[in-house]
Amino acid sequence: MSPALLVLASGNAGKLREFHQLLAPLGLEVHAQADYGVADVEETGLTFVENALLKAREASRLSGLPALADDSGLEVDALAGAPGIYSARYAGEPKSDTRNNARLLEALAEVPEGRRRARYWCVLVLLRHAEDPVPLIVQRSWEGEILQAPRGEGGFGYDPLFWLPDQQASAAELDAEQKNRLSHRGRALQALVAAMAPEPARS
Repeated sequence: MSPALLVLASGNAGKLREFHQLLAPLGLEVHAQADYGVADVEETGLTFVENALLKAREASRLSGLPALADDSGLEVDALAGAPGIYSARYAGEPKSDTRNNARLLEALAEVPEGRRRARYWCVLVLLRHAEDPVPLIVQRSWEGEILQAPRGEGGFGYDPLFWLPDQQASAAELDAEQKNRLSHRGRALQALVAAMAPEPARS
């Protein structure tokens, strides 16, 4: 039986890799939106949910397939929730993880250890078709702290600065299995899969 096709409403190679790893065992084949000529949409929403819906609807409309959109970002308490929905473009265009991380360190330069609490947020939206009136929406967070210097070579985004006290490692130092199990995205996807499961038949 051929795997079911799902278009990921993102051009982020790191996210595509993670979703492929997480969804392949479920018989879902995740394709990048670029495979169907879908470009990034302007993220005009004021929340992660609004932006995820915008992305999923456009990808589903142009591809004709069910679409999965992820909108995620980093919330830092000492920065009143910034960078938030602007995480990917925190240092401006073009997008650059390196420049975003540098700007975050600069913004927190005067904030001591112990006051650098932060969390990643992930909102997932699954549309069965472009006009789906009841999309599946889940959101999960991942608690941590912001380091004073990057650690680790893995991951993407702010992972080298995102310290996990319970793991004694940065997100960039986790292997793929650990990250998929612990992360905001991994746990959001687990919740989405649970929401997709059919209800047991009643006797």
